[in-house]
Amino acid sequence: MKLFESVIVGIFCLLPTVVFSNSSGSTAPKGMVLVSEGVYIMGSHKSLIELNPGDLFNTDRHALGPENPAHNVEIDDFYIDTHEVSHGKYMEFVKTSKVRKPLFWNNPTFNNYKQPVVGVSWKEAQLYCMWKGGRLPTEAEWEKASRGRRSIDYPWGNEPPDNTKLNFNLEIKKTSPVGSYEAGKSDYGVYDLAGNVSEWVYDWHLPEFYLFSPKKNPIGPQKGQYKVIRGGNWRNNSEDVKIVYRNATIPSIRKKTLGFRCTQSKSSSPSKYPNTLQ
Repeated sequence: MKLFESVIVGIFCLLPTVVFSNSSGSTAPKGMVLVSEGVYIMGSHKSLIELNPGDLFNTDRHALGPENPAHNVEIDDFYIDTHEVSHGKYMEFVKTSKVRKPLFWNNPTFNNYKQPVVGVSWKEAQLYCMWKGGRLPTEAEWEKASRGRRSIDYPWGNEPPDNTKLNFNLEIKKTSPVGSYEAGKSDYGVYDLAGNVSEWVYDWHLPEFYLFSPKKNPIGPQKGQYKVIRGGNWRNNSEDVKIVYRNATIPSIRKKTLGFRCTQSKSSSPSKYPNTLQ
């Protein structure tokens, strides 16, 4: 028991105390939609009671799925892009800010103006969002935008994925123009939260984070080795485009399957979102 308590205390020590940036106003910024505050169930539907406490100490990380357990999370109002950031929009940022071009900027398979930008690192994605007056979403914000208050497997509901709802399973073998799948949008009207490109979110990755996550506006650990990515992409199968699916990679990587979208906090009062590049 003492060992278990020590693990819990150690995990909580990793959680950050930081300062958020904010955006005020009652009207959603152009290209964004309001996601209303409230409580929702985050994670898989395997409850904490069903988990084996011994899995916490199992060297095989698959013994405790990173999507477990399901837990209630309260999120403040925020705005989120209805579409993934497009290649065209990102290139406007490149020209204005003199930052380096995305990795696949001259690849005709991925550089159409309306395709989601790919080949950008986590830091580059966060820089773009800050340039637009926002920031990357937290993992909890991203999932709320995907599911709302519903207990569903995919942003559109529980119906199995098909090519009317998303770009996945190597069916097209490249990205689709953002917003191509009307039938696949979430309850909030957000497109491409499943498939097309996986998306950077703010949080550092910790497999056990759901066991110790704060109940309100959770953020991942203060530091780590990998950044969380969500949403699945054009290569992934039906399991890996589910809302709860969590993945992670090194923040410096630039891949043809990985893009992003931005968020802004609605509240003008002090909050706790870290608008930083770390």
